[in-house]
Amino acid sequence: MPPDSKILIVDDHKDTLFALESALAALNYELTCVTSGDDALKEILRGDIGLVLLDVRMPGSGGLDVVRYMRRLEQTQYIPILLLTGFGMNRDLAAAAFLLGVADVVLKPVDPWMLRTKVRYLYESYRRTCALQRELDALRANGAPAPPVRGRRSREPDGAQPRVPSQPTAASHESAVRDRR
Repeated sequence: MPPDSKILIVDDHKDTLFALESALAALNYELTCVTSGDDALKEILRGDIGLVLLDVRMPGSGGLDVVRYMRRLEQTQYIPILLLTGFGMNRDLAAAAFLLGVADVVLKPVDPWMLRTKVRYLYESYRRTCALQRELDALRANGAPAPPVRGRRSREPDGAQPRVPSQPTAASHESAVRDRR
């Protein structure tokens, strides 16, 4: 993620786009707005996106469809996403969103102060993570050993690689939803 990455705002209602854009203007981040899931995917695949604010219900590709697609691609799987919904929160939406790795689900109408706080935190955290990853990649490219991780003990045996949890699948989501009923 380049330091000048954009925040992508996706909503099929232009008045909502305007309100979200106005609420985030004070942060002085570069914002890009689109009105469909398909346009969002095009923008995301062009690169330089550091955070996505995404409406859940849109004609065509909805918000969860966009998230599923993003999580399948290496280049977009870790971009933070805030899902926006005006239809209230329910268990199925929350389960699906969080199993897909969405950072949070925000109810509309959005409180501008709360939105700015969440956006600033997620965007800056992602920027720092990407900067650290670039630094680590540069060290590895130069043949330097990876620096030790401080403050945590490894539970892996010597020489073993830590296990990375796999991304949830649609089947695991359906199973989780069934188990709760």
